[in-house]
Amino acid sequence: MATEPKVKGPASYFPSIEKTYGQPIAHWLAVLKNLGDLKHMALVNALKTEHKLGHGHANAIVAYFLADK
Repeated sequence: MATEPKVKGPASYFPSIEKTYGQPIAHWLAVLKNLGDLKHMALVNALKTEHKLGHGHANAIVAYFLADK
C-alpha cells in the first residue's frame, strides 16, 4: 500500500491556510500577482495588513509564490 509523500516547505501550511481564511491558495497567489513587483517582506506585510493573515501563513504563501517566479 503506497502512501502519499509528506508535503514539506511552505506548501505544508496550505491546508491550514485554506481552512483558516476560507480561500484556496490560488486566490492568495492571485492577490500577490496583482500587488506587482514587490520584495518578500512587502508582500508579507500586504497580506498581513490588507487581508489579516498571520505572519507565518503570509510568509509561507509569499515564499511559495516567489519560488515559482
